[in-house]
Amino acid sequence: MKFAKGLLATTVVSIALLSTTAGASSWQDTLNSAANELSSQSGSAQKGGMSLSSLTGLLNGSSSALSADNMNNAAGILEYCAKQKLASATNVDNVKNQMLDKLGLGAAEQKKDTNYLDGIQGLLNAQNGQQLNLSAIGNSPLAEQVKTKACDLVLKQGASFLS
Repeated sequence: MKFAKGLLATTVVSIALLSTTAGASSWQDTLNSAANELSSQSGSAQKGGMSLSSLTGLLNGSSSALSADNMNNAAGILEYCAKQKLASATNVDNVKNQMLDKLGLGAAEQKKDTNYLDGIQGLLNAQNGQQLNLSAIGNSPLAEQVKTKACDLVLKQGASFLS
């Protein structure tokens, strides 16, 4: 909540500085528009089941909440991360393909493996026994940080599985 208030305050100050020559009614319209946009972004994060505090908790929490509980799901998550361009490393596809080979998951097996299928949809079956839907947590800067952290952790998991 503090983050949202701070963001709104920053937006208000920015708008005030940018619109010193504009009339009062257009400044008010711009302010209302910015407030509505902020509210809709906060609402969309809530619809995905992730509040700002939940996202912050994932960033600051243990890695088990953002690591896959099995390599089949990890391979699927890496495919999701590669398509969404979320991992900070560039070798995501290479690691994913090596994992699939080591797991014996050819194209036919991939279509049947529920853990892998969950992963390519962005459903991370976490080591803590919970499932995190990376697609549904929103696109706020904080949500993007959580997604990138998850992708990086799963990539490290995959690399250690291969070595």
